[in-house]
Amino acid sequence: MKATPLAIKDVVLLEPKVFGDARGFFFESFNQQVFNETMKGEVNFVQDNHSRSQRGVLRGLHYQLAPHAQGKLVRVVVGEVFDVAVDIRHSSPTFGQWVGELLSADNARQMWIPPGFAHGFLTLSEHAEFLYKTTDYYHPGSERCIRWDDAQIGITWPFDGTPLLSGKDLMGQALNDADIFD
Repeated sequence: MKATPLAIKDVVLLEPKVFGDARGFFFESFNQQVFNETMKGEVNFVQDNHSRSQRGVLRGLHYQLAPHAQGKLVRVVVGEVFDVAVDIRHSSPTFGQWVGELLSADNARQMWIPPGFAHGFLTLSEHAEFLYKTTDYYHPGSERCIRWDDAQIGITWPFDGTPLLSGKDLMGQALNDADIFD
């Protein structure tokens, strides 16, 4: 597995070795030992989530506060998304900065988003199925959302118009007003 730290070095793009031929393909999508070696520490996942979204759906920017903060290992198994992580660790030199990558069923890429980051994605294909492993369980009281279009963050989403958002995501806060990490 190839691991590439992104512009915010704690966020890592993972690319598995895909073995393909005329019959199709095979790749190991997750191996706990290899993942821990790649991350240079032990990361334990406790929950898997699966979502399906149509073109133009934007989910995020979501996160959970400590003590229920979640690290996420995300990938797409159908379609394509633009996936984003925003550093919301106030003491970080990259606080308020974002990184984004195209994740698709075709490229088999995964992105590791550690605790302390808000996460979101925009569906670019007709529909997409998105899988993510989390390091803590969903905890409604710890869940927060930052606005997808916060000018302070300045994410360049690859679309024109207004995305399709949930009611919860429409209520996202500006980074300046949000509960964040120290």
